[in-house]
Formats: sequence, C-alpha cells, structure tokens
Amino acid sequence: MPEKYTSEQFWKLYEKLPQELKGAIFSEETAESILDICSRNGIEDERISEIARHIGRVLLGILPPTDFQETLEEELSLEREIAKGISEEVERYIFHPVKAELEEIYKIEVAPPARPTGVAPPPEEKPLAASRRDIYREPIG
Repeated sequence: MPEKYTSEQFWKLYEKLPQELKGAIFSEETAESILDICSRNGIEDERISEIARHIGRVLLGILPPTDFQETLEEELSLEREIAKGISEEVERYIFHPVKAELEEIYKIEVAPPARPTGVAPPPEEKPLAASRRDIYREPIG
C-alpha cells in the first residue's frame, strides 16, 4: 500500500510538478476520461473515486505507472482482467499525453499505449507483384 500523505505534502508535491501534469490532474477532460473508462469496464460505484485517487497519485509522482494495475487489483479488489482493461485505457488516454513528464519524474520509460482490445488491427498490405519491365515507357535521356 502506498505511503500515507497529508494534504500539505500533496500540495508541496503538486507545486513542484511540470505544468502539463498540473493541468492533467485538475482537467475536466481527465475527469471525463476516468468516468468513461470506468463505465466501459463496468465500474459504476464508489470505486470510481478510488481509481481517480490512484491516477492522481501517478500524476503526482507517488505511484509509478508500472504499479498502477497491480494497485487496482490489490487496493480495490478488482479482477485481473478488469484492472488490466482500466489500466490500458488510463495509460492511453491519461498517462500517454503526459508521457514525457511522467518519464522525467519517475526516471523510467513509460510504455506506449496498448492497442485497444476487441478492435482488429488494420489489414496488412500485400506486397506488389515482382515488377516487370514496362514496355510502354520511353527511356529518358
């Protein structure tokens, strides 16, 4: 379990953050993303505020992004697949836009967002047939 912090300690951490992370913490877009992500993953109760709290801890530099999914499983008793789904979407929609800032405060490389589950990848392009000499082209020169 993450260490307990007082509100004064949280504000001191907040003041030292890059502007992009400060904006992400209190952004309406982040709040809407959290609600949408939770809804898509079947979370529609008080656990939403707990998920938001853990996202805030990541953005404040307290909870490494690499521990986010495990924290959801342990702290909120979420099933592994639900925690994984939430974690992947949070990574994509909330953490990835501030990836550089998170990498700076954690001194780690943040993984690229995972592909959304349930969406087929684009079809691969077929290689062109071996080129033949085009008898209709005139030489240049």
